[in-house]
Amino acid sequence: GHMGISDSEGIASDFQGAYSVGDRGRMAFGKPTRALRLDISSLVPGGDYSAKRQKWDEAIQLANEEYRRRMHNICCDNCHSHVAYALNGMNFRAYGISSWDMVKLCFLVFFRGRFFPSEDSSINLSL
Repeated sequence: GHMGISDSEGIASDFQGAYSVGDRGRMAFGKPTRALRLDISSLVPGGDYSAKRQKWDEAIQLANEEYRRRMHNICCDNCHSHVAYALNGMNFRAYGISSWDMVKLCFLVFFRGRFFPSEDSSINLSL
């Protein structure tokens, strides 16, 4: 499936196609249906929350700039690669992973990601 990454304000960025990155919260294929929550405190090295938040946002911005110069390749350089580039750029460590790639992200989201309740569902979940 498609993948993006949100900044510290919750605004999604995603590699949408050749030389195109969406960074205004509107993902290429609509609203996300599944998410993996990542804890900003896992940024290395340490620092206060404000510094980590800035590092998170800067790494996403750098990934966006880089991927605006790239051709999309469905097998080798895609939306998953864009997210991995951002996570590697911020030196993010979680789930025993310190070097991110599209395959690790794919399996991590598949096994650890949580589905959002549908908008028309009669069940409300509070987490």
